[in-house]
Amino acid sequence: MTTTGPEPMTVPEIDGVTGFRDVGGIPADGGVIRTGRLFRSGHLAGLGAQGADAVRARVRRIVDLRADDEVAADATPLTGVEITRLPLYLGSARSFFLEDYSLGEIYAHLLSGGSNRLVDAVRIIAEGEPTLVHCTAGKDRTGVTIALALAAVGADREAVVADYASTGDLIPAEHRKATSERLAKKYPQSSHAWMLATESPAEVMRETLANLDAEWGSAAGYLIAHGLSTQELSALRSALVEPEPTLPGVSS
Repeated sequence: MTTTGPEPMTVPEIDGVTGFRDVGGIPADGGVIRTGRLFRSGHLAGLGAQGADAVRARVRRIVDLRADDEVAADATPLTGVEITRLPLYLGSARSFFLEDYSLGEIYAHLLSGGSNRLVDAVRIIAEGEPTLVHCTAGKDRTGVTIALALAAVGADREAVVADYASTGDLIPAEHRKATSERLAKKYPQSSHAWMLATESPAEVMRETLANLDAEWGSAAGYLIAHGLSTQELSALRSALVEPEPTLPGVSS
């Protein structure tokens, strides 16, 4: 597939939410990713009344990938939207710092240990309702889930990577600095602590998707191998991809 480059994401300003955006507009095989269908963000605990209205105006389903302690600490103050919780980290996220995991190693861990919940998240997206996927920062668990869904329907690879890479830039600079310094101090033995919570290097997602291709043939192959049916994969494509219009007099 030949493209002219990644399309810019739609990033509305919603008070109290970091990195909320529509991933529509990315070129895909035979069309383009639909706008108004798949969204991503950080947690929603900071929503006020106006922000909640703005989310409800766009979203019908929410997939929350956070663990119980994260939800307890930052509850979602939103009604009128169906929320499905699919905690994606198996075990303590603290272990990633203690064992000095890199971002790429964390993503490999998510794909190997969280396949059932990743497939469940993709199934919800495939139902076709406007869906928001989020975790705490909206970077790692959300990043892997969104990239997997988009790659499975043939979204332009570099545009998928660019969307992931933009996440760190959408976290306020002062928060990134304070979080990196806090984690580096808390886990001095971890050479990766400074980047785990706030950085989203393009090469990490590019390599993650390349490794997925090498092991499973494709993102779609990974999903099928872990329980997604071919009918559900077709539904995912219908939900996410707006076909290119057929020109009059041109047969497909």
